Amino acid sequence: MPAAQRLPFRYLEPAFFAGLLDDPLLWVRIRPLGRALLFDCGQLAHLAKRVVKPIDTVFVSHAHMDHLMGLPTLVRHHHASPKALDLYGPAGMAERVCHQLSGYDWNLCEPRWCTLRVHEVHPSEIHHYRFSGPQGFRRHVEGVSPRKNSVIWSCRYAWVSAEILDHRLPVLAFRLDERPPFALDRDRLEEQGLVPGPWIRELKNRVWQGGGEGSLPVWQRQGEAVVSASREAQPLYESIRLELRTEAVGYLTDVGWTPANRARILAFFNDLTLLCADCAFLAEDVAKARQSYHLSTRDLNELAQRLVPRFLLPMHLSKSYLRRWEELYRELQPPAATTVLPLPPHVVPPPLLVEEGRRWLRP
Repeated sequence: MPAAQRLPFRYLEPAFFAGLLDDPLLWVRIRPLGRALLFDCGQLAHLAKRVVKPIDTVFVSHAHMDHLMGLPTLVRHHHASPKALDLYGPAGMAERVCHQLSGYDWNLCEPRWCTLRVHEVHPSEIHHYRFSGPQGFRRHVEGVSPRKNSVIWSCRYAWVSAEILDHRLPVLAFRLDERPPFALDRDRLEEQGLVPGPWIRELKNRVWQGGGEGSLPVWQRQGEAVVSASREAQPLYESIRLELRTEAVGYLTDVGWTPANRARILAFFNDLTLLCADCAFLAEDVAKARQSYHLSTRDLNELAQRLVPRFLLPMHLSKSYLRRWEELYRELQPPAATTVLPLPPHVVPPPLLVEEGRRWLRP
């Protein structure tokens, strides 16, 4: 993509490692941390090790095979490292992970192997489990924490929210928001008689550490003099911050076009920079979309008209359209403010034929 057309993220670097007909794989690097997030975990054996190794958190929409079958490959790349790997998914995810991992022998495990932590997202709680690598990925129940809001994961630069939707089983939609940068409005500083000084750095440290609690000394004009005054850090920042647009990514796959799902989607995905959305069927096959609880081009057009994301990435087209995939782009009619990002039909390398595999055995 030309420089003028790069996605306008400050801290995030999204990449999509699947074709239109492949298992969806959204990868997002958090630039300042050098870490990466993965949304859905289907086939990923084609990813380079340097792409897989920075992944430390995976968000799985549901446990259908094309969204979870890559987990053993992911563990294969991480298991010999002491770094923990986190996985968020809907209710029942820990049981699926347990069955996947218990299908292998781990008799050569070592004390420095990684631990896989699984977090099941329920309507009002998150259930936590630990699969210890040094113990052969044995499952341990770690307890339950309340869900105070839709946020399920956060770091210094971004946070991920989840919404539970219906695919004839619970499926998670995800939203990744960049954290607003620390920025002060000069006019607001002037209005309050505040004078820039070392206190601004202390205020930034308080805010970016996630606390913002307690008082801090600031420089303030009093007549012709500048004096030190005590102010509460978080309320102070809210009163002088510069309001800047923040960018967000939405990830939506495998949902039914039901009234309840539509209402939740529209409320959850407002003001997106990039929407990565399931579009499994063409308009002529809307009946198949309804039956299988997927979206059609007609449904995605309605969503785009209502949400108006700046960029739209349609994904996860049914493999029945192998020779008709270009029709999807002809049927999409987003609003003028939305740019559609096209995908090739496949990114995953084509399967080898017998003749290609046999040539290595010729003397």
